[in-house]
Amino acid sequence: QVQLVESGGGPVQAGGSLRLSCAASGRTFSTYAMGWFRQSPGKERELVAAINSSGGSRYYADSVKGRFAISRDNAKNTLYLQMNDLKPEDTAVYYCAASDYATVRTTPTQYNYWGQGTQVTVSS
Repeated sequence: QVQLVESGGGPVQAGGSLRLSCAASGRTFSTYAMGWFRQSPGKERELVAAINSSGGSRYYADSVKGRFAISRDNAKNTLYLQMNDLKPEDTAVYYCAASDYATVRTTPTQYNYWGQGTQVTVSS
């Protein structure tokens, strides 16, 4: 099992940047595929980006391609999401999630462990 704690959210102006971190407990972080999801009021939770267990394969939602970058440091048990050129529509609670699979997963039901989330608010 793994526990996940997100950090790095907060208020930012449009065009700005934030880097989210997700610290994972346990010694098997490197075996999990990981993902960043987001959810805003009245909307379903959506996948923003995902990465396989080794970090060699990534997936991005069309809405964030070219602006966001997912990465992981397996030695530090940490997942990152670098967010650049933020837009008001990026405002949401961002969650990191871990999947028992090693390959990239793109749906919430394929993830087994979730963090509590961190709020990102982008003002225009």
